[in-house]
Amino acid sequence: MGLSDEMLTEISYVKISSYRKRVMKSLEDDVKMPSEIARDADIRQNHISKVLSELKAHELVECINPEVRKGRLYRHTDKGEDVVKNLE
Repeated sequence: MGLSDEMLTEISYVKISSYRKRVMKSLEDDVKMPSEIARDADIRQNHISKVLSELKAHELVECINPEVRKGRLYRHTDKGEDVVKNLE
């Protein structure tokens, strides 16, 4: 059985942006703060929040402590996990 059209669309959405792809890979099997993602993905800090909000809008990542201003933690959603598994 192949992937659903929705899943293929999301994989494509991540693949067309090297930033989105690197952020998704950085979060693989991990929970991280934006500064850690920026360092791991080699993306400047000022770009990270835009990329994270794009991925959040597509329900690929989630913030697990949105009530805090500093030290927010991000991880993949279940959908995000499926996308990252199919990025290769």
